[in-house]
Amino acid sequence: MPIVTVTTRDGRTKDLTAQNGRSLMENLRAGGIEEILALCGGCCSCATCHVYVDEDWLPALPPISADEDDLLDSSGARRPNSRLSCQIKVSDALDGIAVTVAPED
Repeated sequence: MPIVTVTTRDGRTKDLTAQNGRSLMENLRAGGIEEILALCGGCCSCATCHVYVDEDWLPALPPISADEDDLLDSSGARRPNSRLSCQIKVSDALDGIAVTVAPED
């Protein structure tokens, strides 16, 4: 099972064992990362699961969709490496991925 390294807003780092086939958002919440609110439940309609993906891992992700891009545009904390964790499906190919929870908007 893949390992995800997450840095919380207060700078704490935690390694989580992730379940393949679930979204990164689901795995983060299951791992106790309460800062990931996911108010829409993963429907790509709220941006409360915003994370910064370590730039080395961006090429391993699918391209950003138009809906995800629009939602991230509404965030004042958007960066070039911003993604919605609900839109990232975990697989063995992402073993070792590192993300940081974005500030709350």
